[in-house]
Amino acid sequence: MSKYWNKLINDIEPYVAGEQPKPGQKVIKLNTNENPYPPTPKVREALEKFNLADLRLYPDTNSTDVIKAAAAFDGVSEENIFCGNGSDEVLAICFQTFFEKKALTGLPVLMPDYSYSFYPVFSEFYDLRRKTIPLKEDFRLDPDDYIGVPNCGIVFANPNAPTSRAIAVEDCSRIAEANPDSVVIVDEAYVAFEENYESAVSLIGKYKNICVVRTLSKAFSLAGIRLGYAVADKELIEGLRRARDSFNSYPVDRLAQKVAEAALLDTGYYNETRAKIIATRTWVEKELKELGFTMPPSSSNFVFAKPPVDCGALYQNLRSKGILVRYFNKPVLKDYLRITIGTDEEMTELLKAIREEIKDAENS
Repeated sequence: MSKYWNKLINDIEPYVAGEQPKPGQKVIKLNTNENPYPPTPKVREALEKFNLADLRLYPDTNSTDVIKAAAAFDGVSEENIFCGNGSDEVLAICFQTFFEKKALTGLPVLMPDYSYSFYPVFSEFYDLRRKTIPLKEDFRLDPDDYIGVPNCGIVFANPNAPTSRAIAVEDCSRIAEANPDSVVIVDEAYVAFEENYESAVSLIGKYKNICVVRTLSKAFSLAGIRLGYAVADKELIEGLRRARDSFNSYPVDRLAQKVAEAALLDTGYYNETRAKIIATRTWVEKELKELGFTMPPSSSNFVFAKPPVDCGALYQNLRSKGILVRYFNKPVLKDYLRITIGTDEEMTELLKAIREEIKDAENS
C-alpha cells in the first residue's frame, strides 16, 4: 500500500499472469497457452520488407490492412472489425464501452464463476457491479443460467479458460436473443482448437448485441506482438473506436500491423498448426487418462486435468524439473492443473516426468 496511490489501486487485486522464465533459463513452458510452433514464414518476409524509416511515423490508427485481412479471414465486412493491442486491451475497451458503472445502474455484468481471471479485475477497475454464474459440476456453461437474469452486459470465454469446455454457437445465439438490451461478449481466444468449431462470428449479421473478441496470440503464434480484434455490428465497432480515441488513438504499432496482416492471410499455415495441436492434445488426453487423470473434454490448446496424486505437490515437483504448468490455488480449481499443449517432444517429457512423480508418490 502507498499513500500516493488512490483508493482503487490500493484496494484492487491485479491480474496475475503465468510465470515467465528468467532470461537464459531453459524450461518446458506449458503454463501460458502459447503456441509451440513459430509463426508463418510469411511473418519473416513481412519483417524483411519492412522499411525501418517508417518507424519515425505514427501508425495507421485504424490498422486498415489488418482489418482487411481479418475481415477476409472471418468472412465479414471491414466495418465489423476493431483492432487493439492484444485481446486483453480489446476486452478492456469493451468493458469501458458496453457496461455501465455501478453508480449509474444497479445491474451487474454476468460472467462465469470460473473463467478468465481478467474479467473480475476489469470489473473492479472500471467500477462495475458483477454477478458470477456458477458453472455446472462438469464445468459446463449452461445458457439457461444467463436467461431472465437482469444485467447490463454478459461476458464469457468460449471455449472457457481454464476449464477448456466450449458451448455450441446455438447456445451463444440463445443468450444473445434472450438479452436484446445487453451486449454479449464472446471471448474466442481458443476457438480455433475446437476440432469442428463454428465461431459466434456467424451470428453477427443476426444479432446486433454480440461482440466476438479474437486474438493472434494462440492459433497464430503471435503472443509476442500483442494483436487482438473484435468482430461485431458496425454500431458496436463505432462505440469501441470512440472509447479508444478518448485515451489512445495509436494502440497498434506499425510492425505489429505488418506481422498480423501476414499471419491472417496465411490460412494454410494456420490450419496446419492448429491440426497438429489438436492431434497432440488428443494423444495427451488419452495418456493422462491412462495415468489416472480425470478432465473435462477440451476444445482448447490446453487440458484441465485432475491428477491421481496431490495437485499442488505435482505442480511444484514438475516446476523443480523445469516443466512449467499452471496451478490455480483456489476453491474447486486447486485440484486441477492447466497444461498447455506443446510439441510432441515437450509433451513426451511432461508425461515421463508425471509417470515418475506418480510412481514416487505410490512408493512413499
